[in-house]
Amino acid sequence: MAGTAKALALLCFLSALAIAHCEHFIVQGRVYCDTCRFGFETKASTYIPGAKVRVECKDRATGQMTYSIEGMTDETGTYKIPVEEDRPDEICEAILVSSPMSDCKEFESGREKARILLTKDNGISNHVRFANSLGFIKDKPLPGCSELLKQYELDE
Repeated sequence: MAGTAKALALLCFLSALAIAHCEHFIVQGRVYCDTCRFGFETKASTYIPGAKVRVECKDRATGQMTYSIEGMTDETGTYKIPVEEDRPDEICEAILVSSPMSDCKEFESGREKARILLTKDNGISNHVRFANSLGFIKDKPLPGCSELLKQYELDE
């Protein structure tokens, strides 16, 4: 009986340790180049491999930076940045840092950062947190963008 109790206690301890160790998140999103300069993703947008993205968290009350980590997009323009610990009292954002494309380096206004919730106490059971896409804007629009604009019925 004592051996069973010890085994049960060890099992509970290891389970608690595993749960504590799993208290992390993956912030995932994509970085695009707005090739038509529309201000949003379109079917003409391209995704940028090698773009740098930073996850920053700030204390909700003081605004002081509490956490910062950088990552890079893969060949599909997707980043997956691991973040340690639950951050219920912090405001966290995925923020564009840089683009490797010489003709698509300008931050797209309103698309340079995306807020993310990094707490397990918000009803989301998955540890992956999906951020809105982040965007750079191309220096000059590609040919064919005016036709695409007509498809979106934004041409005046």
